[in-house]
Amino acid sequence: MESREQVLALRQNIEQAIKGKTEAVKMAVVTLLSRGHLLIEDVPGVGKTTLAASLARSIDCTFKRVQFTSDLLPSDILGVPIFDSKKNTFEFRPGPIFAHILLADEINRTTPKTQSALLEAMNDGHVTVENQTYSLPDPFMVIATQNPADHQGTYPLPESQLDRFTMRIRLGYPDGSDERAILLQAAASSGIVKPVLTRDELLSLQKEAEQVTLEESLVDYLLAIVHATRHHRGLSLGISTRGALFLQRAARALAFVEGRGYCLPDDIKRLAPLVFSHRILLKGFSPGQALHGADAVMTEILGAIPVPL
Repeated sequence: MESREQVLALRQNIEQAIKGKTEAVKMAVVTLLSRGHLLIEDVPGVGKTTLAASLARSIDCTFKRVQFTSDLLPSDILGVPIFDSKKNTFEFRPGPIFAHILLADEINRTTPKTQSALLEAMNDGHVTVENQTYSLPDPFMVIATQNPADHQGTYPLPESQLDRFTMRIRLGYPDGSDERAILLQAAASSGIVKPVLTRDELLSLQKEAEQVTLEESLVDYLLAIVHATRHHRGLSLGISTRGALFLQRAARALAFVEGRGYCLPDDIKRLAPLVFSHRILLKGFSPGQALHGADAVMTEILGAIPVPL
């Protein structure tokens, strides 16, 4: 299949399991092709885990799921050295993070100490245990789900953790017809998601997405948005350089998913709230809170910056 057909097959495969969320599925695929990590935030029961698992199972590569709980330890994710009495040495037993796609389910139900176990992996593609560094598989993606920060038993993700996610998306409740279809097909939908891409095909698609043209005028537009967040009167934390790089990669991936070899200003304007809203911090609020306020600030900033012709 051609690359465009492969991307379409991937999206359609995921949409078999999650009805009526075409845009969310597209953004999940964009995150995957941009070599990023995805955070899915919403109330329980709207399909967060289903979307994450369907994306992972659509690729013929290793997939692990970890249920994040308050008693989870960093070693439960990374792995631990085990003493081998026959060899009289310690041997490293890899944890579930050594997979191509890791589903961190309800990530904000564990402590910040355990959350921090993901930082090195998400940024550098390797982990360090007992002063030994171990490389992670390629590709490597973390898909995390979380409940809203005001729900009981949650720990807001710190800025350093949020900054490593390319996008934060929400699903919302399905509309009437989609919810009816979900109920009618619930029994028949089990196991319908099968791999449609191999690991090598995914790596090839990621490389193609990186070749999409992004003109300098669009880079300047992107940076104007970034700089506006750093000087906005209502923000105590603006966008980092990492955030700017993630938006650039996501814009290329979105153009690729939509069958174009070049980016448009609308790609950046469309993606900026998804890539930036979880990175900015409103004055007087803690990390992980005031999502709607962050969206409003991004809307204000985007409306004030001229779009390049």
